[in-house]
Amino acid sequence: MDAVRSGRGGPSRRGILRGGGALALTAAAGTAVAGCGTGLGVDSDGTVHIEVWHGQNGPSLKAFKRLVANFHRSHPAIRVDIGGGVLADDMLQKVMAGLVAQSPPDVAYIFGSDLASVARSPQLADMTSVVESQPVPWNQYWPAAREGVMVDGVVRAVPAVLDSLAVVCNKKLFREARLELPAPGWTWQDFTETARKLTDRGKGTFGTGWPGAGDEDTVWRMWPMIWDLGGEVIAKGKREIGFTGEPGVRSLDVLAELARDRSVYVDPKPGGEQMYQAFSTGRLGMVATGPWQLPDIRQAKIDYHVVPLPGFHGRSVTISGPDTWSVFDNGSARLTAARTFIGWLMAPEQAYLWDSEAGSLPQSRPAERRPKWRKHAAEVPGLPVFTEVLETARVRPVDRAYPKISMPFGEAITAVLLGKSTPAKALRRCADEVNAAMAKVR
Repeated sequence: MDAVRSGRGGPSRRGILRGGGALALTAAAGTAVAGCGTGLGVDSDGTVHIEVWHGQNGPSLKAFKRLVANFHRSHPAIRVDIGGGVLADDMLQKVMAGLVAQSPPDVAYIFGSDLASVARSPQLADMTSVVESQPVPWNQYWPAAREGVMVDGVVRAVPAVLDSLAVVCNKKLFREARLELPAPGWTWQDFTETARKLTDRGKGTFGTGWPGAGDEDTVWRMWPMIWDLGGEVIAKGKREIGFTGEPGVRSLDVLAELARDRSVYVDPKPGGEQMYQAFSTGRLGMVATGPWQLPDIRQAKIDYHVVPLPGFHGRSVTISGPDTWSVFDNGSARLTAARTFIGWLMAPEQAYLWDSEAGSLPQSRPAERRPKWRKHAAEVPGLPVFTEVLETARVRPVDRAYPKISMPFGEAITAVLLGKSTPAKALRRCADEVNAAMAKVR
């Protein structure tokens, strides 16, 4: 699920959602003329140049450069320029500015939660033909991968990175507290009781942690609880939130209990970097995170255990935040070349290299069953759990109103974590603000 990620190479996993500013830019971008770049980027010998804003750094950038070099060898008539762009956290603003100026890239790495806003521009290409031409049938991709790139029933991007949330436990702290490691089927009540028993104020250890900056990293990990209780982010058939009443209050009650027990470390900075650092230094017993965090945990030599998220009734529901490769129409030659490049990236051999080196889960069931991936997963303890839970993974609605929900709900969550509000009061205030704002979003 795309909430804080600094190019997959940095410590922050997901970029903070931008609200009104992004929507205003999108509205302006909606006036851009599709195909405004016709004739540009084509040499006299027919070589087509496309510009890709990849958003990567660190190991993922190294992997992407290898892929581009391989593509050039097999597609000499297409040249991929990856020199420009910006890190993924700042991609939305730069793409929107490019759309307003009618000079977007040919391909951009867009967080799934931003896709609906970008899709207001007619220059965002329909990618149905690309996914339907792949050797792996589109219906064999995980539901979260498919749903994360659909806007109003149309495939408007292809999945770039797929993840999920699970709980990583520090085995050493569990042993010291004489606690058994949790197993699939545990409950949120088990989670809060375990967090309390793991907390040792004398040693400065906490049972768990939660991002408390009020950003999207604070918010997105709440949705599995709400979905498990029958709630929705947006009420079906309505322009209002769908988690008032029991789903919202009971989910926030979990955080309120952690706060009362003082068993949760509340990270005040965006992205949860301090929370993850606390886990890597042995001061957190449990942390809800994704596969992107495993390399840092292993580098810190933490003996760890991965288990699916708890549920309220013993059934685990998780969330995925697919990031996307989005293609823009800069004329027929460049559009065809961009679709060719992205389709090539989706093919099994390229997809494996990207998934294993850029930190993505396999995006389809056939990819997960490939011997190469199974061998890779066997070498990374806990990694298979993140793939297994994709069976129940859902995604946030690809809806332009989402930032209007995320920001007030983030404030409500933070107020509960800090003991400044009760769950019921925080949720009422959130609902009033969000529903009024959503009524204006069409």
